[in-house]
Amino acid sequence: MNRSDMQSNQTRVLIKGGTVVNHDFSEKADVYFEDGIIKQVGKDLSVPGGATIVDASEKLVIPGGIDTHTHMQLPFMGQVAIDDFYSGTRAAVAGGTTMILDFVIPQKGEGLLQAYEKWRQWADPKVCIDYSFHVAVTWWSEAVKEDMETLVKDKGQPLTL
Repeated sequence: MNRSDMQSNQTRVLIKGGTVVNHDFSEKADVYFEDGIIKQVGKDLSVPGGATIVDASEKLVIPGGIDTHTHMQLPFMGQVAIDDFYSGTRAAVAGGTTMILDFVIPQKGEGLLQAYEKWRQWADPKVCIDYSFHVAVTWWSEAVKEDMETLVKDKGQPLTL
């Protein structure tokens, strides 16, 4: 199952009457989003028809968490972690986590790009939430150095502030 299978063509949701909690303050507000992207935050929002309304009166509305250290289906010493990218991210979202940073850990002699692509093949068809990777450097050679440059330039996400 992939993320597009879990969403309709357009999902509109209005969370109404809750206390929105941000990193620097909290306030009573409504939150409107379409297809998982927040479009408006404020009081008495005007939103398009067809939105599902969630009553958040007397409740806190908080951002999803980011788990920066996960090991989904990690092979280690002849075993594999019990959670794959489906079961692990499904459990994560049930607890309010909306993104993970999973570790790609190449075997000695395995190229960083090769390991990265293997993890992508494991994750892409199963993951239920946003994700990214930490790629571990487990050995060194000129090929690893070249892979690091390729990962940064071609596979990484640009930083926008």
